[in-house]
Amino acid sequence: MIRSLILASALALSATLAYAEEPIAGNWKTVAGDTAVIASCGGSYCITLKTGKYAGRKIGTLSGKDGTYNGEITDPSNDKTYSGSGTVSGNSLKMKGCVLAVLCKSQTWTRL
Repeated sequence: MIRSLILASALALSATLAYAEEPIAGNWKTVAGDTAVIASCGGSYCITLKTGKYAGRKIGTLSGKDGTYNGEITDPSNDKTYSGSGTVSGNSLKMKGCVLAVLCKSQTWTRL
């Protein structure tokens, strides 16, 4: 009986570890003070604003793993889409958007 319980606990733990989310997934506070939710969507990570003037708007899609991600980011104030990247370090997410890979702007979001 005890052996079965230990085995079941070990299997549950390994299943949890195997399906752990990437570091980018979660709720983030943007520079503007809004909350952005980053969640898995179709093999990538979708960024959706949950609060603020543009609440409910999808503003990006990034792909990657282990804290480094690339894709597209849209500025909701002008509706322009840029080549983007995100790098997670602890509870910080450095977001970067570029035009022609030369003109870039970045901002750091904080995990909520």
